[in-house]
Formats: sequence, C-alpha cells, structure tokens
Amino acid sequence: MPWWGWVAAGMMMLVAELALVDAAFYLVFLGISALLVGALALAGVPLPFWMQWTVFALLAVGSLVFFRGKVYDRLRGGSAGLIPEGVTGDAAVALEAIAPGARGRVELRGSSWTALNRGTMQIEVGSRCLVERAEGLTLVVRPEA
Repeated sequence: MPWWGWVAAGMMMLVAELALVDAAFYLVFLGISALLVGALALAGVPLPFWMQWTVFALLAVGSLVFFRGKVYDRLRGGSAGLIPEGVTGDAAVALEAIAPGARGRVELRGSSWTALNRGTMQIEVGSRCLVERAEGLTLVVRPEA
C-alpha cells in the first residue's frame, strides 16, 4: 500500500474514535500504528506489502497491550474509580427509606449508590447515614447517630 494509503487509514481511524464513536480508545492505537507505517513508507524504507501489514499488526497489538490501558485510564478515568477512595466514614444521604438489613439508594459525592443498611434502625428518606465500607458496588451504611 502506498504511504498515503496508510496515512489516510490512520487519520480515518483517529477521526472515527475521537469524533464519531467511542471505541474505548482502540481505534486511536490502530490509527497511530497506521500513521507510523505510512511514515516509514514516506521515509523511503522499502517494505514489501506483507511486511507493511506485519509491522502494522505488531505495532497495533503491542501498543494496545502495553499502552492502551494506561493511557485510557489516565485520560478517561478508567474503571478503577468506580468506588471512590476513602469512603469509609463519609456521610451519605438516603434517597429512599432503608429498613435494617435491606438495600436502598443513597447519594454520596453527587452520585447515587446502592446501599445496605447494617444498622438496627431504619434510615429515613433525606436523612444522613455513615458509610462503613464498600463491598463491590454496594456501600454498607448505618444511620447517623
């Protein structure tokens, strides 16, 4: 493929990822890999057709494996922050009445969470409750004394 073909393919992948779809940052690394192969061809490195595709595949897979997760987490927040750090001891507000031992919805740091009432008293709508810990995506709470 001529150098301009690689550059055009790379640019289309970058534009598709950044402007049209959210492919979770996969197309960015494929686009960059295509641009790099195009730059090699433009620089005059004589690569046969099959070798261009091999270099593209190696660059794409290598960058996806080694860099995509780190870059995506840094730019987009990633999934590591689903439960905010240090929620123990924070005060949440009940969005619905939660009986002892039951689950309900609370608001913490501007987001709605599923909560489990580990206290002995019902948590009323709009009342504050203390977060004891997080278990997966559920906050374990008790009524504020």
